[in-house]
Amino acid sequence: MSATPDLQNFECRIDAAGIAWLGFDCADSSVNRLSREVMEEFNAALDHFDRHRPAGLVIHSLKPAGFIAGADIREFDALQTPEGVTELIRRGWNAFERLATVHYPTLALIRGHCLGGGLELALACRYRLAVDQPDTRLALPEVMLGISPAWGGMRRLPALIGAPAALDMMLTGRAVDARKAARLGLVDARVPPRLQMRAAAQHVVSGKPRMQARGMGRWLNHSAARQLVMNHTLKKVNARDPYQHYMAPRAILQIWARHDGNALTAPDLLNDLVRSETARNLIRVFHLQDRLKAFGKRNELAGEVRHVHVIGAGVMGGDIAAWCALKDFKVTLQDQSRDRIAQAQGRAHALFSRRIKPARLQRAAADRLIPDPDGHGITQADLVIEAITEDLEAKLALYARIEPRMKTGAILASNTSSLSLEALQAGLQQPQRLVGIHFFNPVAKMPLVEVVETPCTDPAARATALAFVGRLGKLPLPVLDAPGFLVNAVLAPYILEAMRCVDEGLSPETVDEAMKVFGMPMGPLELADTVGLDIVQAAGQQLAGDRAMPACLTSLLARRQLGRKSGRGFYVWKDGKPEKQAPGTPPANLAHRLIAPLVAKAREQVERGVVADADLADAGVIFGTGFAPFSGGPLHWEQHRAPAVTPV
Repeated sequence: MSATPDLQNFECRIDAAGIAWLGFDCADSSVNRLSREVMEEFNAALDHFDRHRPAGLVIHSLKPAGFIAGADIREFDALQTPEGVTELIRRGWNAFERLATVHYPTLALIRGHCLGGGLELALACRYRLAVDQPDTRLALPEVMLGISPAWGGMRRLPALIGAPAALDMMLTGRAVDARKAARLGLVDARVPPRLQMRAAAQHVVSGKPRMQARGMGRWLNHSAARQLVMNHTLKKVNARDPYQHYMAPRAILQIWARHDGNALTAPDLLNDLVRSETARNLIRVFHLQDRLKAFGKRNELAGEVRHVHVIGAGVMGGDIAAWCALKDFKVTLQDQSRDRIAQAQGRAHALFSRRIKPARLQRAAADRLIPDPDGHGITQADLVIEAITEDLEAKLALYARIEPRMKTGAILASNTSSLSLEALQAGLQQPQRLVGIHFFNPVAKMPLVEVVETPCTDPAARATALAFVGRLGKLPLPVLDAPGFLVNAVLAPYILEAMRCVDEGLSPETVDEAMKVFGMPMGPLELADTVGLDIVQAAGQQLAGDRAMPACLTSLLARRQLGRKSGRGFYVWKDGKPEKQAPGTPPANLAHRLIAPLVAKAREQVERGVVADADLADAGVIFGTGFAPFSGGPLHWEQHRAPAVTPV
């Protein structure tokens, strides 16, 4: 074998058996992305192997972060013409078609994330092995950016695992782990980390046939069955998105059913999709998410958190403790009520069974969550999170008892959603060590966590809190102490305005329907029931000034009808779901009336410096409330999608 090619984004070596090992290592990047430059070098490597055929080719990653994160999204931002879209698609399609037809065996050794174009590259290999570790994830998440897989994935994935499983992955963007990938037939096998290189070397020259779909999944991928499958699947898509805010799932179905997964034969469809306002906004949201993730990266100021002590085993405190244990922290959970601790443990076990498949790892997570009714963990914890009732005097009394017991350098954090952090700092000996770490309910589902600071907050405490949230797999948003911070501050006037509409005679169903037509995943009154009407009232009173609370809210609270947690609020709740009547047709301007106070409050929080800029405000509202992502966020929507709005 001749000398290996000289490449900037890859490292190539040939072993004694003649196997070529092509290691992705994109220059000046923490992850591997398939940019134009990288794809040109990949083709150059294939040119070399055409001239000097190896016994086999193993494609792997030299990055600790994972295999390949996908295409370089920055290149999508620059697409201005249909010709540019077609050229981008052709670049990846041709490269991976070439990889799929080389005359030597190829194998993708997948460790860590394998996303988008990275999975499309792996699908073009003859074999795939997944390294069996927690962060190995395989997905085609393009639909979440408002676009579609276009480099062969729409053709190869259904042929490999069958149409139903492939369409589920492509239409949802959901990732599968190594275990599920092996079960689906997406990979030939999963291998332990210590054996990954040996297993790859053996498998690539094994001569085994390519894997392919079998049984009904294979038959449903046949051209004769595709229209039937498309019609059936389209009904599900329309049920999830009845107002057709997202066109990418429909485009994926059409390209798979009518163009055999070849995006190059549907250039107009792809151009309309890639250059659509929805795609631009979803790509914007992707960049905003990356910006939030960057806050969670540890820097030199951040301290190490290994042991978390949570005080308060109610729904929020118990679920925070469970999530911390899930993410490998040692957790002690304190509450005056042993019954509440037991209930929190029950919810935690349900979470672990959903999120962790090997039973031994479920047990390990459960072992990390330690009942501690007497609070012995306070003296050992690196971070103490207080999640007791929203009562200033109760919290101050608790702090007076626990601060002297905390070890040197430990941080105290409050999960308060409505109280002033400055007021909570007032009685502390070291007020600079208190931060707000505000989770949202339900903890397991909501990605955003507000990290709250005051002018006296220690930068090291702030950095530690941000890094801790990042390690939890959440999106940390730095905010300054102010009533409602960001998310509750913008939600309160929005929800209260919806309640005033009920006072005027509109049904809760009609009000909620108006916002679902707008693009919200949940209407404001269903959201209020979900959050808890008592919490909505507390936040609303802080922000409403002299304006009276809506009569319908006052009436429900007087009857102790608090929403989902009490079984009745604006709706009757059964099995965690609201029972609703037909909504009727919402008044024409209702959505704009409801959204106006939310937009105005978001703008005000930026002007007051509660968040650093409008982009972070949009990110916080999207990831903290579910605000329609395809809009780009409330302030972006105000600027680009509609005339300026002011409160009614």
